[in-house]
Amino acid sequence: MSQQAVTASAAPAKASFLSQADIHQFHQDGYVVLENFASPEECAALIERANSLVDGFTPENVSVFSTTNQASVSDDYFFDSANNISFFFEEGAHDAEGNLLQEKALSINKIGHALHDLDPVFRKFTRSSKMAQLLVDLGQSKPMPVQSMYIFKQPRIGGKYAPHQDGSFLATEPHSVIGLWLAVEDATLENGCLWTLPGSHRKGVYNRMLGVNKKITFDKSMPDFDLSQFTPLEVKAGTLIALHHSNVHYSEHNTSSKSRHAYSLHVVDGSEDHKWLSDNWLQRRPDFPLEPMDPAKGLTPLIQV
Repeated sequence: MSQQAVTASAAPAKASFLSQADIHQFHQDGYVVLENFASPEECAALIERANSLVDGFTPENVSVFSTTNQASVSDDYFFDSANNISFFFEEGAHDAEGNLLQEKALSINKIGHALHDLDPVFRKFTRSSKMAQLLVDLGQSKPMPVQSMYIFKQPRIGGKYAPHQDGSFLATEPHSVIGLWLAVEDATLENGCLWTLPGSHRKGVYNRMLGVNKKITFDKSMPDFDLSQFTPLEVKAGTLIALHHSNVHYSEHNTSSKSRHAYSLHVVDGSEDHKWLSDNWLQRRPDFPLEPMDPAKGLTPLIQV
């Protein structure tokens, strides 16, 4: 793939969704773009379900998700979302008195963070055999989803997400996080598509977000990046972008009149030689443990590296 804007085109479905070239690109550039990973019917089902969840949500305690200042988070609602289907508003969704400036459906930033376990529609897609096979082909021996987010990127108020690495927010020892970002709607320059820095994963994880005693802190600061070196990933609905845990990526504000729905999933290797760290912000209750993918049992890589 060139470092020009990536535009998805029609491609025939294939069993693994990964070729030897895809594997090479993932390790060489720190990401790979997989067109037509999800069918139009699957995308429509995720959109319908997300909208239904928002319709049924009655806000009691307003929790706003900051795309630029996660260190300000200290509320119980955020930490409890590790075990729930929770709703977070855009930063510009309320006036000074806390009233919504537009309808609820156009004010939600995201739903998180246990959709993949608690909602039947998202669970079915997340734990499909094609998803499990993809993760095994990318090197995980026992894929285990740990965090899921349905991101709305609302028209005109969808926030910018500063350059970051998925491995900063969730970690195992050794590192094993793979980020999966599904474009449920077309992602364009105008509505805030992803931008990625090819090869940035080779420098490792710059910092970690720690969640101890329900307080978020960062152990180090992220360096400044030259945004002119990033590649925009303009993709069609149904495209899946797989991200190495150290890949640096970001997205701009959505200043358009169109939303940019996406389903974001973070998966770690749940095998015995990988340890989920106790200072991760995301911690499950004892009665609701993290659950490896059942379809991954017995899978072996279809692509040999």
